Amino acid sequence: MALNARLDHRNPLVFDTHELGRRPGALQRLTRTIDAPKDFGIEGVIGVPEGAPVELELRLESVMEGVLVTGTARALAKGECVRCLEPLELALETDFQEMFSYPDADDRGRPKAEPADDAEEDEDTLFIEDGLFDLEPVLRDAVVLALPMQPVDQDDCPGLCSQCGVRLADDPDHHHDAVDIRWAALQGLAGSSGDGEKDELSGDAPLSAPVDEKQEK
Repeated sequence: MALNARLDHRNPLVFDTHELGRRPGALQRLTRTIDAPKDFGIEGVIGVPEGAPVELELRLESVMEGVLVTGTARALAKGECVRCLEPLELALETDFQEMFSYPDADDRGRPKAEPADDAEEDEDTLFIEDGLFDLEPVLRDAVVLALPMQPVDQDDCPGLCSQCGVRLADDPDHHHDAVDIRWAALQGLAGSSGDGEKDELSGDAPLSAPVDEKQEK
């Protein structure tokens, strides 16, 4: 990951390591409540609303090659049940750990003889810039991984009726009489036959013409 052009120390997700120092083994514990940034979750599914409070507990440890950040984030995520489409809330707690490297040190913490080109830098490496590091990409990844891809308001949510859309949790006895379409034609024939029999019994059907007795002889 290339170095940022400049980090803003006023950003609540940018942290200062000057007080921690670069002596290996130094520790610093921080707590901070920040406003959730935009698009903080799984778009269109569930996430922490923009501006909602996110509580952070951080442990910063100075090591040879940089600062190891270990933390916990807590927030309230909101979304929609994928079964019944009702709104839901989810108490979120997620742990994370990330190394922020000094750009002027090698893997053993010694100053580099020559600065490496940006193209040669590991794209997955996060750096400390002028004693500052940005926690947002790490926090965003941790939150997304902790959120369910298919959130439900309850584990046994029955969802919606596939025929009329009624929420089944509100009407457990809801059902529709199923008709097998393979028998629909036969049921129609049976109905027609029954109507004909009723007509004959009621005398409405035409009587047979009388037989000419002379013709029989």
